[in-house]
Amino acid sequence: MKKGKKYVAALEKIEKGKLYTKEEAVKLVKETSVANFDASVELAMRLNLDTRKADQQLRGAVVLPKGTGKTKKVLVIAKGEAAKAAKEAGADYVGDTDMLDKIQKENWFDFDVMIATPDMMPALGKIGRILGPKGLMPNPKTGTVTLDTAKAVEEVKKGRVEYRTDSYGNVHVLIGKVSFSEEDLLENLSAFVSLIIKSKPAVVKGTYVKNISIASTMGPGIKIDVNSFDK
Repeated sequence: MKKGKKYVAALEKIEKGKLYTKEEAVKLVKETSVANFDASVELAMRLNLDTRKADQQLRGAVVLPKGTGKTKKVLVIAKGEAAKAAKEAGADYVGDTDMLDKIQKENWFDFDVMIATPDMMPALGKIGRILGPKGLMPNPKTGTVTLDTAKAVEEVKKGRVEYRTDSYGNVHVLIGKVSFSEEDLLENLSAFVSLIIKSKPAVVKGTYVKNISIASTMGPGIKIDVNSFDK
């Protein structure tokens, strides 16, 4: 695939094989954005994990200190007080089995995140085969199955990101937009990396974080020196 002139010019700013400090990397990711829109900044970490083993799979969610710059639409499946609290907290859609019917019958997916109360999970299980492949199935590990629907909605709206290791031990997450200040990107980047370092499974021997890189949408990857983060 032939890369455009802009991409080639952006690539020239990055020294091949060099590991940058986190400060240099954040500056570069803004300079090497080649998209004609406010591109997202993605972080990728390669971890020394054997994800075939249950105790080496990382999964969770975190509210980034400076948000992601993306507003997510939230659907809450709940009844009674939990439904009322979700509405007041700013959920885009609130309902129970009526919403599940809508998803099933109309193939309706005008939302990014689904939150549900535990009592609604049996009903949700029936459409698990529709929600699962889209990554929309609520899960207690990521805080999307909860009685505190208001808190869950607020966190998603503030810039909560979910993460999980893929089968190769990689974690990918959005840490903001190119339009963010260097300070804000740095704060989000550091917060996420330190969370992953703290989540190191006890069974892992040797080097845990193999490499860290950031890139803007359509932009080249920039490798970061692991040592530039406080362990």
